[in-house]
Amino acid sequence: MIQRGKRDILGVGISVVDYEGATAQVIEAAQARQPLAVSALAVHGVMTGVLDPEHRYRLNRFGLVVPDGQPVRWALRWIHGEVLPDRVTGPQLTIAIFRRAAELGLSVFLFGSRTETLDAMRSRLASELPNLRIAGAEPSAFRQLSESESRELDQRIRASGADIVLVGLGCPRQEVFAYEHADALSRPTIAVGAAYDYYAGRLSRAPQWVQSAGLEWVFRLVQEPKRLWKRYLLLNPLYLTLLARQKLGLLHPEAERVPSQDLRYG
Repeated sequence: MIQRGKRDILGVGISVVDYEGATAQVIEAAQARQPLAVSALAVHGVMTGVLDPEHRYRLNRFGLVVPDGQPVRWALRWIHGEVLPDRVTGPQLTIAIFRRAAELGLSVFLFGSRTETLDAMRSRLASELPNLRIAGAEPSAFRQLSESESRELDQRIRASGADIVLVGLGCPRQEVFAYEHADALSRPTIAVGAAYDYYAGRLSRAPQWVQSAGLEWVFRLVQEPKRLWKRYLLLNPLYLTLLARQKLGLLHPEAERVPSQDLRYG
């Protein structure tokens, strides 16, 4: 098990953990009924914090930010000498948490995405992990929630008795949600990226050799070119340039800013 705290990558604290270490932290917080904001960040997720000091403030208050992308894992090694056996992806971490929760009798709440995706997930989970307790599932409203709607959502999740809350709203909306709701929920609240779509069979994973080579972004770009071309073709080169500056001691990120208002995504 690897749990070695966080290291600075372009001003964002990235956790030096493996799957076992990350899962253990989530389960420990769930059993103690303590808040824990969690996210899995690839290059795009890191860059949302680099380019937005308010969002960087949010990310740096997370208890756990795992290196989802190979380039983020490689940056930990290049900048800080931290060697990990593998990256820690949102989809695979989600499965690891499901399995451990099922073993321990802990329940989960699935928030975000669409009704049909959640239904497909629940059907597959019932087949593959029949002992996993699903306390509730609620799709995204795909809009900003009012303050009262946000409070009512928290109340519904707490009333469900769920021990762990998983959030699939897309980056950075899901990270904003976890930042804003984890304390009120007093449970681990995990931004899981595209885990719902992968597990429900709505997106295909890249072959393992593509993932290991750090080229999963190419696979995803081919799948969704209109949505993702800016993310990968503009942010990836900027990420590499800024990493080189950090390595040379030339990077001085703008000071973090406390978010001016809650966005209450739902």
